[in-house]
Parts: sequence; C-alpha cells; structure tokens
Amino acid sequence: MFTRDGVRALHGWTHASLDLVVEHAGSLPAGLLVREVPGFSLPSLRHQFLHILSWEATWVCNLRGVPAGVLAPDDHHDLTALIEAKRRVKGETTAYLDGLTELGLNTELSSLPPEWVGPPRSPAFILLHVVTHAFHHKGQMASIFRLLGHPAPDTDMQR
Repeated sequence: MFTRDGVRALHGWTHASLDLVVEHAGSLPAGLLVREVPGFSLPSLRHQFLHILSWEATWVCNLRGVPAGVLAPDDHHDLTALIEAKRRVKGETTAYLDGLTELGLNTELSSLPPEWVGPPRSPAFILLHVVTHAFHHKGQMASIFRLLGHPAPDTDMQR
C-alpha cells in the first residue's frame, strides 16, 4: 500500500529535478530551447518538457473524471510560459492527491474515461507512472542538452 505522504514526496522530488532542468535551460543561448534535434520523436527541449507536463495533466484529469486541456508548443514559446505551466500542473496534481484518502489512493478505478489506455489501475499506480514518465523524458532532455553543446548538470533525485 502506498501512502499519500510518500507519493506526494516522490512527486515533489520529481518536480524539484525538473526545476534543475528548467534552471539549466535558462542558461542556454537564445533559440536553443526550441531548436529541433533530429532523432527524437519530441525534437526540442520545449516539446519534451511540454510532453511531460501535458501527460501529467491528462492522467490526473482522467483520474478526476474531467476533460484535459492541451499544452500546445505554440502557446509556450519561452521559459516563463513553461515555468507557469509546470507550476499549474504540479499544483493540480498535488490538490488531487491531497483530496484522496489512503484507501482511495490504492483502490483500482471502477470507471474509466473512454480514452483510457490499459487496464484499470489505482491512482497510486498512475501517479507513480507520472514520475517514471517524467524521468524517461528528462533523460531525453539530457541527451538533447548534450547534443546542443550544453550538457545538463546532475538532475537525479539523489544528488
């Protein structure tokens, strides 16, 4: 059984790691945040970061049973817009988590939205997936930083 405090801490540590990515992105020369790098399905740092945030927001909206909005790259041209989107998404996830009981956190969903992919899961499972998904794409971003000539600092949770 997962605890709310444990999942909340893991989610917070994940966003703290993403904060390091944002901080490093802020040191890049103009234009590199949106420069597309061949070989990545999400070809820029901006696309990768928005993908992390978009899916966190979507999965939490699915858990809440409300429609998810889209975080479009064209609406997030600069780091300030990305930081605001991150703040909003993190806050919505935290508010959702704070509204759950421990039993609710660990109980498999009984109804799923039509666009749900995969078997019914518990909110804890989905929120842990939010974390692993963020770290997968944070790794993609570290590769893009390196290919752009600006290797990322250590952004692991344990540092």
